[in-house]
Amino acid sequence: MCLLTGLTSLLASGVYTSAYPLHDVSITLLYEQWANYSVFYKYQPLGLIRKYFGEKIGLYFAWLGVYTQMLIPAAIIGVIVFLYGCATVDDDIPSMEICDPRNNITMCPLCDKACSYWKLVTACGTARASHLFDNTATVFFSIFMALWAVLFMEHWKRRQMRLNYVWDLTSFGEDEQDHNRAEYEFRVTQKKVKQEQRLKQIWKNTLNVLLIRAALHMSSHPVVRYNIRATVKTTAAIINLIIIIILDEIYGAIARWLTRLEVPKTDKSFEERLIIKTFILKFVNAFTPIVYLAFFRGRLVGRPGNYLYVVGSYRMEECAHAGCLMELCIQLCITMLGKQLIQNNLFEIGLPKLKKMLRKRKTELDSGQEQALHKKLYEKDHLLGPFVGLNPEYMEMIIQFGMVTLFVASFPLAPLFALLNNIIEIRLDAKKFVTELRRPIAVKAKDIGIWYNLLRGLSKVAVIVNAFVIAFTSDFIPRLVYQYTYSPDGSLHGFVNHSLSYFNVSDFNPGTDPLQPMYLGYKVEICRYKDYRDPPWSSTKYELSKEFWAILAARLGFVIVFQNVVMLMSDFVDWLIPDIPKDISLQIHKEKILMVELFMKEEQGKSFAARNRQSSCVFCPVSLPSPPTSHGRWLLLPEPASARGFSC
Repeated sequence: MCLLTGLTSLLASGVYTSAYPLHDVSITLLYEQWANYSVFYKYQPLGLIRKYFGEKIGLYFAWLGVYTQMLIPAAIIGVIVFLYGCATVDDDIPSMEICDPRNNITMCPLCDKACSYWKLVTACGTARASHLFDNTATVFFSIFMALWAVLFMEHWKRRQMRLNYVWDLTSFGEDEQDHNRAEYEFRVTQKKVKQEQRLKQIWKNTLNVLLIRAALHMSSHPVVRYNIRATVKTTAAIINLIIIIILDEIYGAIARWLTRLEVPKTDKSFEERLIIKTFILKFVNAFTPIVYLAFFRGRLVGRPGNYLYVVGSYRMEECAHAGCLMELCIQLCITMLGKQLIQNNLFEIGLPKLKKMLRKRKTELDSGQEQALHKKLYEKDHLLGPFVGLNPEYMEMIIQFGMVTLFVASFPLAPLFALLNNIIEIRLDAKKFVTELRRPIAVKAKDIGIWYNLLRGLSKVAVIVNAFVIAFTSDFIPRLVYQYTYSPDGSLHGFVNHSLSYFNVSDFNPGTDPLQPMYLGYKVEICRYKDYRDPPWSSTKYELSKEFWAILAARLGFVIVFQNVVMLMSDFVDWLIPDIPKDISLQIHKEKILMVELFMKEEQGKSFAARNRQSSCVFCPVSLPSPPTSHGRWLLLPEPASARGFSC
């Protein structure tokens, strides 16, 4: 430990450029049994990984393996939910009514001036596609995924406890590996700073970053027409994905810079603070557009004749008639798949290979081509990339876990895509550790640290988020309210007409009516828009109707019931499953009994030896010059005098 601390100090002060243990012959076995893509279906050799890289890296790959294994049932159920939507799309009454041209419903323009009136039948494709993800099975799938998250956490705790027992980490304390950072000692000795002022500046900078991120998303709303809506939304999602990936790298550098400003004392404190800042920034970066689509878009638009405008004359964008759930699904799908594919191929494969090639090229130029071929092992390992820690690997999986659990109600195929990605990710990371990175210093650890708390927090938040997605983003609650309150026959016939309000085109504000009012070939006097408001012939025209308040009450009630029921079930599952496997618990109990018995035997042996020493001692008179020998002193010996060669 002292050697490692001193070496870290020398690296921090620039005495050495790098320090690392060398790869050895075990790397061939690891490549064959672990880093080879042809063994993707096999379990990872965790024992060999732990012996070569240490417990901390071994626990990461063990956790990744458990997470990937648990995604299998979630992916299967998600596919079943999707297939159920495909099988019932032709029986969905609201979609059939939207696609029926006989209804002849004329809708109000989607934008001012440039947009004209349009037929509801043109939204047929979007309505049918939305049913694939917005159906009754989605609610049950959300409940299943909430319980799945709890089962995953419990399964990992049991797996972690088993590994702690097998790897002899049950008595290991994290404080044994925690020591002062070299940078902390260097900064403290060079310059004294006021921690309060630094913290104020840190959080001020963080707030500025979040405000800039929010401004970027709020200022990027493309103006669309209904006939190219899907194409434009997909393009916008791809552009947003590129922005997210670029800002991810910037936010990672900002988080490290902010953490260094704090000058944490120990390595553990530095790592935890860095993880928290990086997680907050990257989580906001990845989920801001998704949260906007799920909970804000289409809810702050106003109504025809009284729309809400931002930045002067820009009208807030509306959702498609079938709701924002389809657009949310597109955004989530592109973000999840694109982020994984680009990061895996570009940042985890392409960039390390490019850096390695540049380092090799530079070495050949410096030392000559012939000399470079006969380099020693430590020189060849120096061409590999430096090990920067496990935080980027964990962060990538945590963001994926959030996408799998938080908005799974809008995208049931998310677990399937995560499973396929992780099967490749395990071998990709293995190959990177074996062939692309210098061998890291082995570090002991008995758990995955603060990442477990982040996972547990996300699983709790996922229950609330999915409750709000089902209640406010989908049409599940409005359909239930209509079917059991307003439907004359207890079915969904007439739901589409019930969910559309009336607007008199003469009430448009001056300058906002369509430039082509005869676009449909006839003069429009009344158009429809999706909302629950009183008609123009009512005494309270365009005011929120009683149906709106009834549906709002039902939505809030659903959120409360869903949240409490699911969390109660989750807590019950958590209580039902013990954290320690029964066989490990029994084995630990037996070992404790054996230790107590051994201790008692040692104590009994010591007591017996003490009694023997007292009973076998002899007393020999030692002659003294004065007083006479008849008053000699007695010498106490631990063994019989004859055994030690004494004679009285």
